[in-house]
Amino acid sequence: MKSSSFNFRESLVSVQSDLLHFAYKLTSNSEEANDLLQETSLKVLDNEDKFTPDTNFKGWVYTIMRNIFINNYRKIVREQTYVDTTDNLYHLNSSQESGFESTDSAHDLKEMKAIVGKLPVEYRQPFSMYVAGFKYREIAEKMDLPLGTVKSRIHFTRQRLQEELKDYR
Repeated sequence: MKSSSFNFRESLVSVQSDLLHFAYKLTSNSEEANDLLQETSLKVLDNEDKFTPDTNFKGWVYTIMRNIFINNYRKIVREQTYVDTTDNLYHLNSSQESGFESTDSAHDLKEMKAIVGKLPVEYRQPFSMYVAGFKYREIAEKMDLPLGTVKSRIHFTRQRLQEELKDYR
């Protein structure tokens, strides 16, 4: 399309079904996907003046949706995350109902941190990010690694924890 004939609102309407599909892939929940689509559409309309004609409109809108999803996800994780202020600074999701940790669970946590802490950084870092609430894809992007490598390293770390802790109880 030429910039003179480009119609912003028509273009937004034309990508709605593709956006809904993308939103569902991100959320895996139809209600959340519809909410994400609505929030994205509103943000796109609010930022119409920031779009540069003769650029990839669909890519611009997908980026907005992805960023909204990540920001919402991180906000949820931040609200539900217990931050351990030990030397290793691991972030662990904690149930809001837990109130306080039992001595056993605190000891288990200490043991798990020691095991993970002994692993090479290429295993420790993706596992720590995963426990902190990052998605596999986010970890892969931040560490500049293939998605399969990230999944494999996290899986290896979990197996190592299970193996080391099997006789623990």
